[in-house]
Amino acid sequence: MEAVNRRDLLRGAGSAVFGHSSRRLRQLDKHRNLFTGDSCVYFYNPELWQPEGLPYTARAIHRYVDLLADSGVDTFLSNPNAQVAWYPSKRLETILDGYRRGDRDFFRAHARATHVPPEQLDAFLDNMVRFHNLYLDLAEAGVDWLAETVKACRRRQIAPWVSVRMNDTHGVEDAASHFNCKAFRDPANRLGGRAIDPADPPNAHWVALNYARKPVRDFMFSHIREYLENYGFEGLELDWLRDPHILEPGATEADCRLVTSWLKDVRAFADSRARITGKPLPLGLRIPANLGYLRSRGLDVQAIVRDGLVDFIGFSNFWQTSWDIPYEQLRAELGPDVVFHGVVEDAPNWIPGHAPDMASNTGQAPYPNPGVRYMSASAPMLRANAAGKLSMGVHGIEQFNFFCTDQVKIPGLRADYGALRGIHDLSALRGKEKHYCLSSPSGRLSMLWETPEQIPAVIEPRNRREFRLTMCDEQAGGTLRVQVALENPPGATRLGLSLNGAWPTFESRQTRDMLFPAGPYTRFAAPVTAWEFKFDSSVIRQGWNFVTVLNNSRNPAGAVKVVSVELGVSFA
Repeated sequence: MEAVNRRDLLRGAGSAVFGHSSRRLRQLDKHRNLFTGDSCVYFYNPELWQPEGLPYTARAIHRYVDLLADSGVDTFLSNPNAQVAWYPSKRLETILDGYRRGDRDFFRAHARATHVPPEQLDAFLDNMVRFHNLYLDLAEAGVDWLAETVKACRRRQIAPWVSVRMNDTHGVEDAASHFNCKAFRDPANRLGGRAIDPADPPNAHWVALNYARKPVRDFMFSHIREYLENYGFEGLELDWLRDPHILEPGATEADCRLVTSWLKDVRAFADSRARITGKPLPLGLRIPANLGYLRSRGLDVQAIVRDGLVDFIGFSNFWQTSWDIPYEQLRAELGPDVVFHGVVEDAPNWIPGHAPDMASNTGQAPYPNPGVRYMSASAPMLRANAAGKLSMGVHGIEQFNFFCTDQVKIPGLRADYGALRGIHDLSALRGKEKHYCLSSPSGRLSMLWETPEQIPAVIEPRNRREFRLTMCDEQAGGTLRVQVALENPPGATRLGLSLNGAWPTFESRQTRDMLFPAGPYTRFAAPVTAWEFKFDSSVIRQGWNFVTVLNNSRNPAGAVKVVSVELGVSFA
């Protein structure tokens, strides 16, 4: 049996971008179009995956994996855990422990944890019963949906990988929530939830598992052991974006060594499984691009990479996708011996859209995030986000939260799985419609570790502001439309725009129409108006592009507030 040389495998993976050469490149080249499905991916929309009705069966799982395979996905990362297992584990606590069909009271602690308003409690409990009954349907029929996932992947020749949430916080605001493990119910195993400002009280949502505690490290290792030993997953991603709470803030060098040592044990176990199977078992991280923040919480990514403990890293924001990650800076900090994946999340930004025929725009309809655009409903947005990352040399594209578009069940909003085909191939993306954006403030707790946003930005009269994002170059003859979206623009606003330092143009039109629709959302919501400029597509550079907005108002009170900068590429 051929020995598994992980270092050769690692170098091979990066050879296309960083100059390494190895026949191991062919092995990692099979993992370029990655799709992550969380522990509920089959269960959010049973009407789509088993339209013939209930009880739920394994057919739903196979139909979903068939759709991924038909859409060109080569690697499916199953996320089977929050704190506890969401599958019928034989070793670990599970989400169904103690639940009996129809038991609404089972979910009251989680309602408290998630601050469900009293007037919505009954609907919440009924929905939780319906949702968990789907898992119970499978369990009572003797179907292990996680094992069935691996089976379906192998039937369709998709690589089955596992993505482990390292510190999920969905239920942490009430220790009795069924989302939480027994270890978490011991206060000694919890972080303190310290706020950013010492003058502020602790944040209850940041009271997560404390990796300084051996029971916590042992518990999470038991997850990993089961996935690799009992289910035979062929790749392992440690998801520290859910959530990047590891140790108390201000971790020392000795603290970081504790976590790194634990990761060495994980690496050794993965290598032992690779020796048994005779196949490489890639190990990687999904993390924010803020390495300084991670180190302050105990995860020293530079030391982890320097010690050869991981093969790949996917950098991302939390739920809003990234458009401007400085991959070249991260490469300089981490060196050539780790593969980068670009992660595409499901929200382009938090700029609200307007769907003229949808009641949720009034805020009265019972939809989550009314007005938020969902990227997986927009092929141009998906292509643009992937192309910008590929232009910076990432090895592959990993989709995350793609299925959330269907989950919300908004009329006219559906995920476009067909858009995934070729999403990892920059040459295939050139010449196709694209819709680039910038990230905006999320207002969520995750904004601390996300890439700092460039918008909103106030530009005073006779001043300018530069914005940057990554794009792929295009052939001549196409049209590039650049929209500068302003909130409550003052009268007689006069904007100019320069691309990549060129002579500015002041020729524009005002519009509320978005560049491309995202499902039912076709217009910016009031009070936003966009100034739209046109260029030939050949002006786009490969990699970083710079958009300079000039406010040439002669009115001293003519400051403008830029809430979005969006760029659309189209071809006749």
